Amino acid sequence: MGRSQGLPRGGGFGPDSDDTGCTILHVDMDAFYATVEVRRRPELRGKPVIVGGAGPRGVVSAASYEARKYGVRSAMPGARARRLCPHAVFLPPDFDAYAAASRAVMAIFRDVTPLVEPLSMDEAFLDVAGAVRLLGRPAEIAAGIRRRVSEEERLTCSVGVAPTKFIAKLGSTRAKPNGLEVVPADRVLEYLHPLPVDALWGVGEKSAEALHRLGLRTVGDVAAAPLGLLRRALGEAAAVHLRELSAGRDPRPVVPHQPEKSIGAETTFDVDVDDPRVIREALLAMSEKTAGRLRRAGQAGRTVTLKVRLSDFRTLNRSRTLGAATDVGREIFQTAWALFEILQPGERIRLVGVRVDGLALADDAPHQLSLGERETGWREAERAADALAARFGAGVIRPASLLKLPERPAAGPPSRIDHDNTR
Repeated sequence: MGRSQGLPRGGGFGPDSDDTGCTILHVDMDAFYATVEVRRRPELRGKPVIVGGAGPRGVVSAASYEARKYGVRSAMPGARARRLCPHAVFLPPDFDAYAAASRAVMAIFRDVTPLVEPLSMDEAFLDVAGAVRLLGRPAEIAAGIRRRVSEEERLTCSVGVAPTKFIAKLGSTRAKPNGLEVVPADRVLEYLHPLPVDALWGVGEKSAEALHRLGLRTVGDVAAAPLGLLRRALGEAAAVHLRELSAGRDPRPVVPHQPEKSIGAETTFDVDVDDPRVIREALLAMSEKTAGRLRRAGQAGRTVTLKVRLSDFRTLNRSRTLGAATDVGREIFQTAWALFEILQPGERIRLVGVRVDGLALADDAPHQLSLGERETGWREAERAADALAARFGAGVIRPASLLKLPERPAAGPPSRIDHDNTR
């Protein structure tokens, strides 16, 4: 079992601490993307593995703990990660594999309690109050979850056990990697107050600087500060929020189902482009990827948003709301391309993306046939393509006819770095 970070084990906050009233768990998978990659490539075990970061503009999606020892972190430019750890193994992200692993892990959580609130693919809150009678104390439940994740999925996770969501999340962070931390209900302030101010949710770099200028460096300092002082430095809402958290108060319940607000995908070109063929192909690929994710999630959406980032990093967004919800790549692409033609940025482009909002269950969404469309058409064709991709791998079918443009000298498309964009 991994050691806790940031607090000494001798401080009484380990897995054997009193967990009375600590019915909130935060489970966080350890270096999730990298661990999934190592699971299917056992020869990489013990080596520094970096997911993403390829190409001159690549960004690190995840890093194994072996790579983190060299200072590599997620969201770091790939070029910097390569300088820090030149012998690392760089792998392209496989979001479908990570989503499948996430579904399996979340199913384990839901075997324990129906009160599971996923925050992302690799972390979730659980309320285990209703499971204590059957499965034992909260710490025992947490240990059982870790054991099942290890045995059934060959992955590791860290768990925080506490009376509130905020404290449970702090616990899982300080239990990493592969650890379990219990914060007794009657010792929350003892645990919380020595931590630095940026341990508080909502305190980023700028907020931390503002608090430091006031001489407030620990959570305990914030808890003892006059509310008026916090208001002047951070504003009313932030001041009240931080005062509550610093006192260990977080009444928010675990919400078992929070539907995704949007699903999308985007890609960054290695070289800025202005060739309509390259842009059109990228938008088609992102539309197909978005539609596939919608179908796998059983969702459909009415609003299609185009995202374009220019070479000077200005970002342009344009949206169009359809008459009916869709999960069809062809419809998403045609809308995105129409928005691009209207936008006519006229400059070289660094990134394009497609997003679908206004989501609802696909089975409940009415489908409006386009003029001239047969009752069995693109939706059925794309679902058939999904089945083929599941059997033979992605990319076996491409709707090349959608790529046609008036003839112009061909240019080889630059390589791209694709990003997941599901919220």
